[in-house]
Amino acid sequence: MVETVDAQREVIGIGSAIAVLLVGYGTAINETIGGVRTTILATWVFAATFALLALLHGSYGRRDFAAAHGGAAVGLLAFLLATAGPQALAGLLVFVGSGAYIGIATLRARPTATS
Repeated sequence: MVETVDAQREVIGIGSAIAVLLVGYGTAINETIGGVRTTILATWVFAATFALLALLHGSYGRRDFAAAHGGAAVGLLAFLLATAGPQALAGLLVFVGSGAYIGIATLRARPTATS
């Protein structure tokens, strides 16, 4: 029997922990690290987390989840790199749309418990 490992939980946990530590550092110690606001760095960490999740899902054939996580990463990157309001809004819309698909598809993919 081949054991499978679901790395999604660990990737999300590590990415979230790093982001929370960055925001905590920014709140308690210094707002910037190397001249960059810690909240911006935390958002970059989340974008990288979504990109890594896209690669992981793609590696085991879940193209829908790979595309959705990739879309979330692209949306956050577009938001981070935006130079005007409409660009930031477009990035957020892509991020929210991808996130909505991730949420719905995750609920549908979970096995239902039967008693």
